[in-house]
Amino acid sequence: MKAAVLGATGYTGMLLLRLLSSHNKIDRIAAVSTSAVGKAIETGDPGLYHNLDGKYISIDDLKEFQPDVIFSALPHLASLPFYRDFIGKSVIIDLSADLRYENQSDFENAYGTEHKAPEFLGKAVFGLSEWYRNDIKKSDLIANPGCYPTCTLLPLLPLLQEEVLGGNLTANALSGISGAGKKAKINNLFVERSENSCAYSPGKTHRHQSEIQKELNYTGKKSDLLFTPHLVPMRRGMVVTTTAELLKPTSDDEISSIFDKYYGNEVFIKVTPGSQPESSHVWGSNRCDISWQINNKRIILFSVIDNLLKGASGQAIQNMNIRFGFKESEGLRTWGDL
Repeated sequence: MKAAVLGATGYTGMLLLRLLSSHNKIDRIAAVSTSAVGKAIETGDPGLYHNLDGKYISIDDLKEFQPDVIFSALPHLASLPFYRDFIGKSVIIDLSADLRYENQSDFENAYGTEHKAPEFLGKAVFGLSEWYRNDIKKSDLIANPGCYPTCTLLPLLPLLQEEVLGGNLTANALSGISGAGKKAKINNLFVERSENSCAYSPGKTHRHQSEIQKELNYTGKKSDLLFTPHLVPMRRGMVVTTTAELLKPTSDDEISSIFDKYYGNEVFIKVTPGSQPESSHVWGSNRCDISWQINNKRIILFSVIDNLLKGASGQAIQNMNIRFGFKESEGLRTWGDL
């Protein structure tokens, strides 16, 4: 099978190339980059060394390649012009926010800019793999969730669905700097981020808040999310701590039973009752680890992911595996690096 990566020189694009190069079902890979056309792929990622030969190509070259699947790792609002000609011919997995919303006003309120192709909104499946697997199997347009929505939603959705919690939800998220992307920006410099941490775009002003809230609303249960992200001085990783009111007296065993009902057979979700998950436990894996603590009438939920894997490139590969009927863990790891 032939796969293509748009935006192949960014962090998520580079990681996609690494994952695809060791995927048993992928025969040929095209790396598309407007800034590096004609250069050897190894110059953009020396870590690939002989694992993926070839050169970066243009979008025009990609038309001759005729990929079965396209991963778009381009910035928000940059993707659609590049893959528009491939819709209906290739399965497209978009890692930007371009396809995540169902209507134009929601997107524009969140991102503060006009959506240039609103006719595609509502056409894609939201690619939260463990929740939309059956829809992903049938879709040629998949909107890969971001890292914040993935890490926040996975522990919340089962408990909200089972009406264990609801009402006001408060989520505080910590992210590694790679979540900001591979671009020259003063605030991302080592001397700015080392020994430093801060909240940014807190509460309703953060663009991912509405992405998370709309998915919570689809459960049909009432909730109101207050979401605050923070940058912390590490390269990769994400930790989310969410607090909520319990709607009824609930024991640890009941919480454990609910998570087992929804995630007991999931290869990439590890529920760890009684212990605190840490970002280092999942670094380099496509796993989300979840735990909790009950405090009287409140529950604290803990979740961790590698923001570049389960939060981006890894989940995109997982969605490709689902869509093409491959083993879901093909090309992905359930264990993290030391």
